Amino acid sequence: MGTAEIAALLAPYIELDEKRLAGISIYINVLLKWNARMNLTAVRDPRQIVQRHFGESFFAARKMLGPEDALTIVDLGSGAGFPGLPIAMCVPRSEVTLIESQSKKAAFLNEVIRSLDLKNAQVFSQRAESYTGTAELVTMRAVERFEAVLPTAAKLVKPGGRLALMIGAAQVESAVTLLPELVRQEAIPVPGGHSRVLLVGTKIVKVE
Repeated sequence: MGTAEIAALLAPYIELDEKRLAGISIYINVLLKWNARMNLTAVRDPRQIVQRHFGESFFAARKMLGPEDALTIVDLGSGAGFPGLPIAMCVPRSEVTLIESQSKKAAFLNEVIRSLDLKNAQVFSQRAESYTGTAELVTMRAVERFEAVLPTAAKLVKPGGRLALMIGAAQVESAVTLLPELVRQEAIPVPGGHSRVLLVGTKIVKVE
């Protein structure tokens, strides 16, 4: 897929330079190659991949981050790399850790990182419960057993840091109930008409 077509498809979400557009084209090629032999995504049409996966991820990045931000970021249950790798592409001064316990998916993520020469992204290929660090921003998108994973995600957030969930609108109430320790913003509808929202909460700093 050419960069001009990618730019047109991403227009409702973000405007990117030619280098990042070329990176997306490479990413799509790697994703389609690996997806032929393992289930990384049910979306197989390149145009839909750009809009659904990249568009939503870049939309979240634009809403939460500036291009010069230098944060520690964790993408929990990274799967095919969304939104973690697009975020790494947008904020090169930030350090992005992709947590993915399935070894084949972790291998795919490492292949994308090598192909794009991303210096600010790394893969943690164990369960999230084994990760001992914390981050200023933790992201989750389309994670299986969503409600069971939420408490683990919240523990990975530094005090004063943010947890960003890309979830279905119907899941917002459940997320709010399960995360009382976060001060949440209003859910932001994600463009594209898939009833997905961006829900961001800030972890309360406890004063002793």
